Amino acid sequence: MSLRGFLDALERDHPDQIIHVTEPVAPAHFDVTAVLKHLELRRRYPLVVFDRPLDLRGEPSALPIATNIYATRERCALALGLRAEDAALGLSLDYARREALRVAPVVVSDAEAPVKQVVRIDDDVDLRELPVVRHHDMDAGPYIDMASVMRDPDSGAYNVAFLRNMYKGPRKLGLHMSPRHNWQIVRKHEARDEPTPVAIVVSHHPTFYIGALNVAPFGVDDYSLIGGMFERPLRLVASTTWGADFFIPADADLVLEGHVLPNVREVEGPFGEFPGTYGPQRVRWVVELTALNRRADAIYQDIFVGHPDNWVMGSFPKEGSLYNRIKGVVPTVKAVHLPTSAVGRFHCYISIDKRVDGESKQAALIALGNCDFVKHVVVVDSDIDVYREEEVLWAIATRVQADEDVDIITNVKGSTLDPSQHDDIMGAKMIIDATRPVRRPFEARIEVPADAMERTKLERLIPPDQLGRIG
Repeated sequence: MSLRGFLDALERDHPDQIIHVTEPVAPAHFDVTAVLKHLELRRRYPLVVFDRPLDLRGEPSALPIATNIYATRERCALALGLRAEDAALGLSLDYARREALRVAPVVVSDAEAPVKQVVRIDDDVDLRELPVVRHHDMDAGPYIDMASVMRDPDSGAYNVAFLRNMYKGPRKLGLHMSPRHNWQIVRKHEARDEPTPVAIVVSHHPTFYIGALNVAPFGVDDYSLIGGMFERPLRLVASTTWGADFFIPADADLVLEGHVLPNVREVEGPFGEFPGTYGPQRVRWVVELTALNRRADAIYQDIFVGHPDNWVMGSFPKEGSLYNRIKGVVPTVKAVHLPTSAVGRFHCYISIDKRVDGESKQAALIALGNCDFVKHVVVVDSDIDVYREEEVLWAIATRVQADEDVDIITNVKGSTLDPSQHDDIMGAKMIIDATRPVRRPFEARIEVPADAMERTKLERLIPPDQLGRIG
């Protein structure tokens, strides 16, 4: 499965989902993100292909740019081979099903690997030939904001995670990492005073990146987990730099290889991050590139970070992962939703068919314990649709007494990119139990009878021209 194959299928079957910018644009001078922001202001979120971008030298790039791929749940559903109408609950539950699968990867030869059609090594690697995007006005430079692959030196498990990489030179990147899995891998290598191999998968089929957004424990091999997302083995090929000691995705469009230099730090940032605010300038790691691998007709992929493209793709994979974790302890969980109103990460809505008082807080604690992004959890009954935020707010308004149903947990690890935290690491979490009690009566919710809803069809009762006017 390839990125180009996905784009071709979208053009053929869902042409309303994709548009092309045919005039030249300068990605390093905000042209790409300005187009996306204009569309966003019109509440339009198509996948956008920039056919004629300029590279970092200001010359025509050989690679077009594809971006805004993940800006709607419908398109993410299509990327996983689902129907667009499965974009709400069905998308999360299907992710939960696939995340539980483990499909071991297969290794192919260089000749069978499209990513090895063009290979450049050492001084022949030049990032200035790529249409790297500068996203927001205070960004310290153009950034590659796609997924990086590292390998645990102890277990051998591969970890894939989104890390931002700041352009610093033709073969040099500044790397920011939060204290999670890849950070742990780099720490292990640095303790041995050795460089950390890293492969930056700049472009691949969307399913690869959707799989990378799991919240599986450290030590789970992400190549096998991503194979579960594809429901077929992920094809790998020996890297150009390290050979069979480190494998890269064979069907990717563009993969950069390099080393995180041990115990070397330089200034990195600021960078406009997922909360819609800037991640501050810090002293961070440095990557020295050693190889570039790409298809002959490669497409450059970018995420419009801090906007729906970033928020949607960051939400439903975590919904599926958290659903699996919660279901193991609270089997009556019905749905988990991380709304875009909270940048797809900070708020978590959980619906359960509560049988025992206390289950709601148990579900909330599991969500907080398994995803450090989440800071506010609202647990509701199963009659509340967590994908309709007004229903969640209604449950808070009518089923919550703050002195009984709100818990605040202090001194908890949060997100280093949460602008509300006073401390770089530590923050506070909140649980709102908006469920009805089991052991005492509670007022029933008003409802129109289900049989009346079933027999009443608007299309039969209201003239089509009038129905069309109200959408």
